[in-house]
Amino acid sequence: MARFGLMLRKLPAGLLYLVRSWVVVCAVALCAGGSARAQAVVDMLPVQVAPGVWYVQGLSALGAPANQNFISNAGFVVTPAGVVVIDALGSPALAQRLIAEIRKVSAQPITHVIVTHYHADHIYGLQAFKAAGARILAHRAAREYLQSDTARLRLEASRQELAPWVDAQTRLLDADEWLDGDLTLTVGGVPMQIRHVGPSHTPEDLVVVLPRQKLLFAGDLVFRARIPFVGQADSKQWIKALDALLGFDTTVIVPGHGPVSTSAREDMQLTRDYLVHLRTTMGTAARNLDPFEDAYKAADWSRFDKLPLFRVANRMNAYNTYLLMEQESK
Repeated sequence: MARFGLMLRKLPAGLLYLVRSWVVVCAVALCAGGSARAQAVVDMLPVQVAPGVWYVQGLSALGAPANQNFISNAGFVVTPAGVVVIDALGSPALAQRLIAEIRKVSAQPITHVIVTHYHADHIYGLQAFKAAGARILAHRAAREYLQSDTARLRLEASRQELAPWVDAQTRLLDADEWLDGDLTLTVGGVPMQIRHVGPSHTPEDLVVVLPRQKLLFAGDLVFRARIPFVGQADSKQWIKALDALLGFDTTVIVPGHGPVSTSAREDMQLTRDYLVHLRTTMGTAARNLDPFEDAYKAADWSRFDKLPLFRVANRMNAYNTYLLMEQESK
């Protein structure tokens, strides 16, 4: 632990706050989930959302041992020549469970995993899909994160906070194919349009459009029924990306978190409005040189404070937005 503390002290101030905040979130998750270790793990039930397309929905909760870090969504597309998976879930055990569910639907090989972004709850299951023979596709901008202290420290902490589901055998994987831009992947005659919409939630954000099904896998650009995790996102670009998504010819959206949506504009609006509110309140404070604590207390959070995870995520979101708006105002 002493060595871990020394590494933290060497980090830049903004990154140090982010890592410390994340550790606090993990501690809350551990306290909340520790008493539930003996409970049955939440069910993983694939839901068909279009012909040949399924998704599984993670909990609107923090990652904890009791839920194996099942807090994000993943999807899969069954074609005559193979199965394409979108995101790999938050632990190898979850990925194995998803593979078992896919096998109930199709005996076709799992050919590809498309990673929408490299946050832990979407990638810690990658090694299970790699072992099953899948080829990993992601945007090249994720390589900087994979090589960073942030990724390494987070994995070290997760091995403790999410044990036994994330452990010493859990590792970070590079993509087999790093994308520099958009790509149309066609498997078994089924086209899947992979579009780069970052930097927004992360620099590497990808979304996947299935034009025949008019369906969009939106990754973490869209959070339904919960507060988004903003982190060090470029919220200005995130808002622009949401506006771009509204221009896609889709009628069904699978978000990165929360239930599937058939009301695109309405369901994107909550994420968009929250980001706008963060930027407005924290931007005004940054321009006026108001201290963050005063600005946070003065802000009106009443529209959002009843949403799941508000108490554990909102303050961190506001602080990181305050730092971002300080930089933008210079």
